[in-house]
Amino acid sequence: MPTPTSPFAKTRTDHATETAEDYVEAIEDILKRQSTCRVKDLAAEMEVSHVTVTRILQRLSAEGLIDKNPYGPCTLTDTGRAMARRSRRRHALLLEFLISIGVPPADAQRDAEGMEHHVSEATLAAMKAAMKA
Repeated sequence: MPTPTSPFAKTRTDHATETAEDYVEAIEDILKRQSTCRVKDLAAEMEVSHVTVTRILQRLSAEGLIDKNPYGPCTLTDTGRAMARRSRRRHALLLEFLISIGVPPADAQRDAEGMEHHVSEATLAAMKAAMKA
């Protein structure tokens, strides 16, 4: 995929992966709490309809992020687990940084959730370096 040339193009590109990242994290969370992850579990977790979840799971399956049989539970592929880990790592670093600069924890948590999908590796590295200084 070509590198976006404008900040607007980067945001559109980031939005394309945002839903996938949220869903692979949610699937991982559910599977930590229970043995299977079904459409109804994700619908409750994400507070969306079953139809929405079904549509997104079809996309995630096509992208190789999950394994799912019709009417059955889903699991993460190695690629899906790697995406979830990257997203969690970005979220944790953003949360730590925001709290370190005085953002109240509840606000930092909400802000980090949105920012994790759009922050660059260069920005993350600068935040990490600033916290070590």
